[in-house]
Amino acid sequence: MTLALGCIADDYTGASDLANTLTRCGLRTVQTIGVPADDLALPEVDAVVVSLKSRSIEAGLAVTRSRAAEKWLRGRGAGHVLFKICSTFDSTDAGNIGPVMDALRADSGDAIVLVTPAFPETGRTVYQGNLFVGSVPLNESPLKDHPLNPMHDSNLVRVLARQSKTKVGLVDLATLARGPDAVRARLADLAAKGFGAAIVDAVFDRDLGDHRRGGAGSSAVGRRIRHRAWIGAGAGRLGQRQTGCGRPRSPTRRSAGRRRALPAVVRRRRCSRSPTPRRRCRCCISIPTAWSRARTKRAARWPGPASGSAEVRS
Repeated sequence: MTLALGCIADDYTGASDLANTLTRCGLRTVQTIGVPADDLALPEVDAVVVSLKSRSIEAGLAVTRSRAAEKWLRGRGAGHVLFKICSTFDSTDAGNIGPVMDALRADSGDAIVLVTPAFPETGRTVYQGNLFVGSVPLNESPLKDHPLNPMHDSNLVRVLARQSKTKVGLVDLATLARGPDAVRARLADLAAKGFGAAIVDAVFDRDLGDHRRGGAGSSAVGRRIRHRAWIGAGAGRLGQRQTGCGRPRSPTRRSAGRRRALPAVVRRRRCSRSPTPRRRCRCCISIPTAWSRARTKRAARWPGPASGSAEVRS
């Protein structure tokens, strides 16, 4: 069995959240408690989330357990491993996010990794490297009084730099707005200057980082990497059949071209991402496409303009 995606979570509840996210996206996912034994028999799955209780333990122990989890996942063929962290970056200046990230980066051989703790859907956003909980900075939120990991600094570039042995940079929102090429150029520039990690701004879901072979992030990142990890691993069973809204199509559903075509204004459905129908979404654009094909067929049978709202036979 070869995994399309491996995940290491620093606590059980966060692991469950990520496993649920991946399952909803169409990946057959299994969550384990602790690092599995080498001879563990698994069903045919696409992703495994290894749950560790490593968020608040001694940093050296957290590193040891996380590296063992990555070794197990790589041994099962996972080419992409995500280190799942909390969207409020629960970690003291002594660790554990930085030390674990450094160890996993060294094992994967990546020059630089993306760190994306934001979870916009739950109000956890990052702007100019500062983490906001709702409308207030992290250090003004109730997390400042956390009993185990009090957060007194909202600037995650500074927080992670105090934990990590490498320099930490920032991919800001302005760079994200210029597109993937600008992001890649920024990462290449940071790597050339000796930076080993970069915090990524994220105010909306579309801003969540393009994690490649490795990286760290909240469970929200699972929705952004599913297509890349799935198709990149060569397993297109569900990944290549995802609609524009991320909903898997039913294998028994008839294609739009086989149904009787009606005018687009009648047949178009609303996209789950938008309150109004959008032509650029695949789940909406298939209807006008079928209507256009039917009009073409009609024109071939009966020469003349194919206009109006009369019924078209396919």
